[in-house]
Amino acid sequence: MLNTLIVDDERLARAELKRLLRQYPQVNIVAEAENADTAIRMLRENEISLIFLDIQMPRMTGLEMAEEIDKNIQCVFCTAYDQYAADAFTLNATDYLVKPIEPERLAACVTKVENVAKRASQEPVPETNSYLTDSHGVLLKFGEINKVVRLYDIERFESIGNHTAVYSSHGKAYVHSSLSKIEAKLNPQYFFKANRGDVLRIDCIDRIEPGVKAGSSLAFLRSGHEIEISRRQVQHLKQLFTRF
Repeated sequence: MLNTLIVDDERLARAELKRLLRQYPQVNIVAEAENADTAIRMLRENEISLIFLDIQMPRMTGLEMAEEIDKNIQCVFCTAYDQYAADAFTLNATDYLVKPIEPERLAACVTKVENVAKRASQEPVPETNSYLTDSHGVLLKFGEINKVVRLYDIERFESIGNHTAVYSSHGKAYVHSSLSKIEAKLNPQYFFKANRGDVLRIDCIDRIEPGVKAGSSLAFLRSGHEIEISRRQVQHLKQLFTRF
């Protein structure tokens, strides 16, 4: 059962979403709120696992509210605008629905929410709550399309000045966030800092070979990318893999 909170400053929009969700008994609508302040209070008073959240609201936007909520709560953004591509690691985004919400699109969203919940229940609990779980969604922009990409689909983060390039099975995208800020939210159980400019997903590494520089190594990813591992990090990387 997904205990759900609907947050939208328009009463009719809340009513329409509730109507559409009636056919999903696994979505238990616990409460609704017309602004972020009320919603945050309701989160303290109820055990919520899913939020349908409008973006453009008075005083505090949905994007700002997403930065304040527990990262273990799934968040689905509902908005009349499709141009938002915010800092991915300030969002706990499972999906992004554009109003008016189409029933087929909502059905796919509910399936995605259930899959994320199932995967999260099977994951080991990280040592610190500051880490994002492997099932968390990252809101990335590919051309004109905003897509939610799971952390487990991302193989590499690359520092590009004040931005970071994100490589996944969906292609390459950029976020307005530094690599160090992103690294601080990643679970080291899954991600490894190869050098000053690259963070790799550990299970995407296919093999390790000696590098050109003395003492360095090259990590070959399943996608074919070759990433240099600094001398300082080589031994650390090798220790992450089992030896017989």
